[in-house]
Amino acid sequence: TLARESYGINGHPGDAGGGDPRSVGRTGRARVQVLSGDARRAVFAPLDDGALRSEAVVRRVGSAIALGLLGDAEQLPAETELATMLNVSTVTLRDALAGLRELGLVETRRGRGGGSFVRASDDALAELADARLVELGTTDLRELGDVHAAVAATAARLAAARASARELARLRDIVERLATETSTTGQRRADGRFYVEMAAAAHSVRLTMHEMDLHLELGQLPWPPAHDPGLLAGIVEAHRAVLAAVERRDAAAARDRTEQHVGRRTLWSIDLHLERLRTAAPAGRRGTSVAAR
Repeated sequence: TLARESYGINGHPGDAGGGDPRSVGRTGRARVQVLSGDARRAVFAPLDDGALRSEAVVRRVGSAIALGLLGDAEQLPAETELATMLNVSTVTLRDALAGLRELGLVETRRGRGGGSFVRASDDALAELADARLVELGTTDLRELGDVHAAVAATAARLAAARASARELARLRDIVERLATETSTTGQRRADGRFYVEMAAAAHSVRLTMHEMDLHLELGQLPWPPAHDPGLLAGIVEAHRAVLAAVERRDAAAARDRTEQHVGRRTLWSIDLHLERLRTAAPAGRRGTSVAAR
C-alpha cells in the first residue's frame, strides 16, 4: 500500500486541495524513501550466474556509489550477509572487496566498529567506467541504449498524461540542480534521478524499477561531461525540452524528445568506445581494428 501511494498509482496523493498540509509532507517524504529503498534493494539483489562474479560485484557497487545509492562513508553489510544477498561465495565477495579497495572505493577497518566503508572518488569511478566501456562491444552499448530509450520514452509519454503538479515541480528542481552541479558524481546522480522520477511521475512501479535497474548498468559507463564539459549544457537543455513537453501534456513530443536524447547519449558512448579501441590498438593496426568493429 505504501508503495502504491508513494508512486501515486491511485491518484495524486498530497495534491488535492483542502487537506491537512502535514499529510502532504508525509506523502512527499514517503515518495522519496520508497524510491531510495527500492533502488538500494536493486543494488543488493542477487547477481545472475556467470563468470567473473567478483568483477560483477565491483561493477555493481561502483555503479551504486556513482548514482548516490551508496553514500560516502556508508558502511556496507557484513561480509557473510552481503555475500548471501548477492548470491556469491564469501571468497568471491572478499576478492571483490579487495578490488574495490585497490580502486579506492572501499576502505576496510578492523577491530571494534570496523567493517567495509564506501569512499566516493570521482577519479576511481572514472577509471572503473573507462574499463567497463572497453569491455563492452558496440552491440552491447547499442542494445543497452535501445532498452533505455524504450523505457524512458514510455515513462515520459505516460507522465505527460499522469504527472501531478508536485511531481512536475520535483522534476524541475532536479534539472536545475543538474545545471548548477559542478562535480561529476553530483551531475551523474542528478541525471539518473531525473529518469527515475520521470518514471515515478508516470505512476508505474514497473517502469520505475526498470529505470533503476538500467541506471545500475548505465552508471558503470563514463559520464559524458567528464570527458567534454560542454556536453552538460546540452544534456540539461534536452531534459528541459522533455519536461516542457510533459508540462504541456504533449505525450508524443515528450516521447520523441526522450528517444532522441537517449539516442545521442548512446552514440556518444559508442564513439568513445571506438576511440578507446583506437588508442589501445598497435599503431600499425588501428585502422583495421576499428573497421572490424
